[in-house]
Amino acid sequence: MSAEGPYYFRLNLYHRILHGMVIVSFLGLAVTGLPLKYAQTGWGRWLSHLLGGPFTTGYLHRFFAIVTFCYFALHLGYVARLVLTGRRGVFWGPTSMVPQPRDFVQLAQHVRYFVGLGARPRFDRWAYWEKFDYWAVFWGVAVIGASGLLLWFPTFFSRYLPGWIFNVAIIIHSDEALLAVAFIFTIHFFNVHLRPEKFPMDPVIFTGRISEEEMRLERPEEYERLMAEGRLETLRADPPPLWMRNFSRVVGFTALAIGIILIWLIVATALR
Repeated sequence: MSAEGPYYFRLNLYHRILHGMVIVSFLGLAVTGLPLKYAQTGWGRWLSHLLGGPFTTGYLHRFFAIVTFCYFALHLGYVARLVLTGRRGVFWGPTSMVPQPRDFVQLAQHVRYFVGLGARPRFDRWAYWEKFDYWAVFWGVAVIGASGLLLWFPTFFSRYLPGWIFNVAIIIHSDEALLAVAFIFTIHFFNVHLRPEKFPMDPVIFTGRISEEEMRLERPEEYERLMAEGRLETLRADPPPLWMRNFSRVVGFTALAIGIILIWLIVATALR
């Protein structure tokens, strides 16, 4: 135990690496996709030129798309392994990412808490907004990924699909991607990093560790459940070392800065 108090593992190395792939691919897709969408703007042309021109930007965009498909496939394999090995709690219970009636109740409780009409909900391992973020990735990869593949291999798909499908794919890919960028760089960033309890950043996705104080305050039901099951001590971890905390700050603040700049450019363009 350190002066900061005991720490517990919240995320294992596999999940942290996978989320690292999500960060890299999403930022890469945003940085390379927006200058193609906003090619008529000065900043769009400047960013495209900085990346090596429109053709190089397009190649980079496809590279980050491959990273997206890779982490999505790895996660599906991970879930399949859990199901095939009979792991409990995949589809229901406190450790499941499947939305449950309790999540909607806690959403209503949280709204009441925000306006001072009730107590703060007692969350377990996953809060309702974390489940929303999780399923948003599935929706995004399915819709943006499928439309992107049509645009990537038009010659192949045109053998089986009518031409108007590709016009629809352009609209879907562009608008859904813009929605994803707007959501991640505003709502997700606020929920994870910029809300008062976490400001200016929550490093758990990089360190995998959460302090006992944080767990008792933010995840009281998980803390009590693990205590009752006798599993809390099995998750005991050393405090994150200095290099890991510094790495978290560098990567985290870089991602935040890129996101905020891109949102500012999008809003500024829309207001013209």
